[in-house]
Order: sequence, then structure tokens, then C-alpha cells
Amino acid sequence: MGGADIERLIALLARLPGLGPRSARRAALALLRQPQARMLPLAQAMEQAARSVRTCSTCGNLDTRDPCAICTDPGRDRGVVCVVETVGDLWALERAGVHRGVYQVLGGTLSALAGTGPDDLNLAPLLARLEAGGVREVILALGATVEGAATTHWLQDRLVGFDVPVSRVGQGLPMGGALDVLDDGTLAAALTARKIHS
Repeated sequence: MGGADIERLIALLARLPGLGPRSARRAALALLRQPQARMLPLAQAMEQAARSVRTCSTCGNLDTRDPCAICTDPGRDRGVVCVVETVGDLWALERAGVHRGVYQVLGGTLSALAGTGPDDLNLAPLLARLEAGGVREVILALGATVEGAATTHWLQDRLVGFDVPVSRVGQGLPMGGALDVLDDGTLAAALTARKIHS
């Protein structure tokens, strides 16, 4: 087929989510056909992002600054914190445009199989915000998976002592569904139909 460099490119592309070996080959071919227009700008953008993008110490989002643009936006409602599993989930909710508060990215969910426990979740910044006061609602926007449900129940129990209403996204999320692959309308319906749990 090609040389070792092409095989390495295909192998690296195939590691990306959503790309298998065939899709990786097609992507590599598209890049290699126009290296000046496609490949070199992509390589430069990836190198720049690798140097400049960092994790927000407040919410766990990825941005070129810390705190991130969402956390420093004066137009955001800091009294409403939406808890999500991943940065992809945060980006999906931002794309839907239905949440004008701030976020907390957990970085995973509780999973005995994966060996993920409470100490592995990025929960400390949320607890610090709750202890500081000013939070009026915590929205639990975790996926409708077994792990997401377990984490939601654990968080509801963990947050009881803060005397802050805790809601969770409602209808619209299919069982087994991940937030970052749902369409904007489904996300909007799920966030709008959230329920308060006491």
C-alpha cells in the first residue's frame, strides 16, 4: 500500500473515536492528496493546541486560558452549576445553547468495572463552590447509562448536606445514550424538563 509513514498516520488516525481502519485510511488519503492545503495546516493547529490548551481549574473545561471563557464570562449565571461527565458533554450543551449557567466536568462516572471511584472524579471544585455559597441549583446532566445513573444517585446523596436544590436532566435522554452524540433538540428538551430532587 504505502510506506511506513503512511501506515503510522493511518494507525494514529484509527485510534481516534469514531474512526476505524477504513475511515482512517480515507482520512489519511484526503490529507495526503492535498498536504499543503490540508495536512500542514492541521499539523500546525494540532501542535499549537497541544501547547496552548489547558484544563480549567474551576470547571474542568478545555480552553486556552485558566479559568476558561465560560467561567470568566460575566453574563453566565454562577448560581446554576451543570454537572457533566466529559468536556464533550459540556460542548454539546453549549452547542444546544440551553444552559446559561456554569459547569463542572467530573471527568468520568463511577464504575466498578473500570475501577473508577469517587476519588477519581473532579468533584472538589464543585464542593468548594457550594461551600463558598451563592449556588442556587445543581443540575446533574449525566448520560442515561448504568454508570451515569449510579453517579447521579451518588451525587444526590453527596450534595444533600449543602441545602441546594439538585435537579437532573429529564425526558429526552435515551437509556444507553451519551450527551455528546444527541441532537440539539433532544438536549434542549432534556435540560428544560429537568426535575428537582430533594
